Amino acid sequence: MTAQTRLLESRWDDEHAATLDEPGKLLYRSNLLGADKRITNYGGGNTSAKVMEIDPLSGQTVKVLWVKGSGGDVGTIKIDGFATLYQDKLEALKGIYQGVADEDRMVGFLPHCTFNLNPRAASIDTPLHGFVPFTHVDHMHPDAIIAIAASKNSRELTAKIFGSEIGWLPWRRPGFQLGLDLEAFVKANPAAKGVVLESHGLFTWADDAKDCYLLTLEIINKAIAWFAKETEGKTIFGGAVSKALPAEERRAIAARLMPEIRGRIGTGERKLGHFDDQDAVLEFVNSKSLQPLGALGTSCPDHFLRTKIRPLIVDFDPAKPDVDAVLVGLDKALEAYRADYTRYYEACRHDNSPAIRDPNPVIFLVPGVGMFSFAKDKATARIAGEFYVNAINVMRGASTVSEYQGLPEQEAFDIEYWLLEEAKLQRMPKPKSLAGRVAIVTGGAGGIGRATADRLMAEGACVVLADIDADALDRTVADFRKRHGADAVRSAQLDVTREDAVIKAFAETCVEFGGADILVSNAGIASSAPVEDTTLAMWDKNISILATGYFLVSREAFRLFRRQGLGGNIVFVASKNGLASSPNASAYCTAKAAEIHLARCLALEGADAGIRVNTVNPDAVLRGSKIWTGEWREQRAASSKIEVDDLEEHYRKRSMLKLNVFPEDIAEAIYFLASDLSAKSTGNIINVDAGNAQSFPR
Repeated sequence: MTAQTRLLESRWDDEHAATLDEPGKLLYRSNLLGADKRITNYGGGNTSAKVMEIDPLSGQTVKVLWVKGSGGDVGTIKIDGFATLYQDKLEALKGIYQGVADEDRMVGFLPHCTFNLNPRAASIDTPLHGFVPFTHVDHMHPDAIIAIAASKNSRELTAKIFGSEIGWLPWRRPGFQLGLDLEAFVKANPAAKGVVLESHGLFTWADDAKDCYLLTLEIINKAIAWFAKETEGKTIFGGAVSKALPAEERRAIAARLMPEIRGRIGTGERKLGHFDDQDAVLEFVNSKSLQPLGALGTSCPDHFLRTKIRPLIVDFDPAKPDVDAVLVGLDKALEAYRADYTRYYEACRHDNSPAIRDPNPVIFLVPGVGMFSFAKDKATARIAGEFYVNAINVMRGASTVSEYQGLPEQEAFDIEYWLLEEAKLQRMPKPKSLAGRVAIVTGGAGGIGRATADRLMAEGACVVLADIDADALDRTVADFRKRHGADAVRSAQLDVTREDAVIKAFAETCVEFGGADILVSNAGIASSAPVEDTTLAMWDKNISILATGYFLVSREAFRLFRRQGLGGNIVFVASKNGLASSPNASAYCTAKAAEIHLARCLALEGADAGIRVNTVNPDAVLRGSKIWTGEWREQRAASSKIEVDDLEEHYRKRSMLKLNVFPEDIAEAIYFLASDLSAKSTGNIINVDAGNAQSFPR
């Protein structure tokens, strides 16, 4: 049994539902439906309920439409994500509607229908729910239903599969008129339980929340079961013409191609990537139908708004895997895609259309390898990939039982460049300072590394935490996922002294995010002993981690940055001891001095490619630091002839400013050097030590 043939199961819990009011049941139903991507994709679909409420103005009982607000996601929505509108006021808008050309104006009247000063904006789909004369309405985008809706003979297929139970309406852009069309359909077909919208999705309705939920599952399951029967034994996508490469080789090719693509499409706006090589993707990219179906574009509006109307199919032969040849032809392929997108824009634009947007592809399909998706942030790139998997499933079903048809270019354009869609984009918050950037932080599970990663993610960066301590790494990543989201962080257990491990960590970063922009080299140890007691092993360990380790990660960063052609940023976390010598720490001080001079050398080498290299010198950062949890703390206390517990206060008093230095202080300096705030600085050193005259740079 595959994902395409497995039936949906009800997850409705009567005992739990009995504790909920009607808005609570709407929320419960919405979350259940949105939890399965076979029912609807992220941000797609809509749910509603008409609820009797007490009007805060009149004290009278009135009917209120609760409907998913603009930009929400039914799977993750909370109760405050629903718009609420007076049903009678919404109905009254019919009296001022002047026809299809008036649809955009009608959206401006929705706020006038708001119930109880709810600040949640109503979506363009509101009339579709408000005008259906049933208490509960579901509008979903199931792959199995859209496969019907996107078939050339979708009306006939709908009747064949569902009979009179489910009706059919021709394609129309969502809005006021489609709401009236749905109302007219229900009045003309009172026994119908729903309708398939051509090239769009499914509407179902009922007067009970549970009944509506179960009906939605039932209709989708009928479609799933029908497709399973009809496609059994049939050739899918015309059969395979390519064979998928082994998983490890697919990831290796992705690691090489994704930074090259990212560099070419990210000059105007940085992009993050996502790699998907699940079975559904491989079946499509290896098929005979890849070129013709890919060229047709997607059908459902929710699909192409995320993916663009069509993908770029990379010219790659997995039987003769020549990545270098792909790279040679990449510029020409992208140029051709941009030219075609410009043609599409110019052919379809209206006098008042917004300016052309980024003409680069979002989806890249590679035979034998899989799919890359790129967007302004990791979550958007991942979701775009998920949407294209939905599109693949739709094409799979439609092309097997009928003839798949994409949405006509003009219809697609009129949604992509809809003035209301443009207004929504303009309302989006300004990107954070590190949006679209990827940082690798070594020593990421320690005090400074953790604080640095936290600071960078707070500014919109995605972070790969690299650390040799697997347990600490797991704990740190789990914490960050809760606070910053799973898309923002990845981990790599890394010994920076091992060349192969460093190369692998950078390759995995490229697969996970498409590349990298920032390296924070922070992995560290510390040792203390008089020179006559310093063993060769102690000396070698300091040099290996603090000098060689910094060299290895920097070299790999330089290689990646040059491939991307987007510049780059390296920040070394060295030490006050790199500038000011300390007794009984010759190995540590020498290694830290080597770091500082390496950074200066790299600043010289990287300038022509826009690669900046700077250094932060901390001193006495005890809180959360791994190097202060062992012998180093005791040895430094002994060197200063004080008790271990007095060490932090000793360093505070020793500083010129009489202040303690914390990991967050170091993180702030690293953020400054890693961001565009310091765009004209390279080869510099920032001391964060509360003042120490010995370590003033000279």
